[in-house]
Amino acid sequence: MVDGRCEETIGDLLKMFQLLINTAIIIGAFLFMEWVAWATHKYVMHGVLWSWHKSHHTLHDHALERNDLFAVVFSIPSISLIWTGYYVEGLELLRYFGFGVMAYGIFYFLFHDVLVHRRIKLNTNPRKGYLKRIMNAHYVHHEKRTKEDGEAFGFLWAPAKYRR
Repeated sequence: MVDGRCEETIGDLLKMFQLLINTAIIIGAFLFMEWVAWATHKYVMHGVLWSWHKSHHTLHDHALERNDLFAVVFSIPSISLIWTGYYVEGLELLRYFGFGVMAYGIFYFLFHDVLVHRRIKLNTNPRKGYLKRIMNAHYVHHEKRTKEDGEAFGFLWAPAKYRR
């Protein structure tokens, strides 16, 4: 037989283990999204949906661009996973995948739209380090105004060659 204190300890350990699993799912989904974003950027945005994405490679003076529709499309899996995880019995873990996708979207917005493209004006200008590397990679990507022959399709990962 197990006494009350032992049951409580086992329960606490199970809760801690579940917290670790949930956190690992969020982090894993976040990291996986960089690959999804890279592949989507290279093969969809610079492929069949260039008609949306080319607005992002064109100089303009308006706040929104057709490319912003991708943010709406990419939010659908996150919202669906979170909703399903909360409202469908037995699929609770899906919410953590949704949180990982959502976290990636938030980081993407902060780095890409705020830091790199300055769509929201902040008084930040990284001069070195990883943030500067991301910016350099994205600027190299934007040197091409066509859908062909691009490079640096990642959003949050930039190889060392973009250190400059």
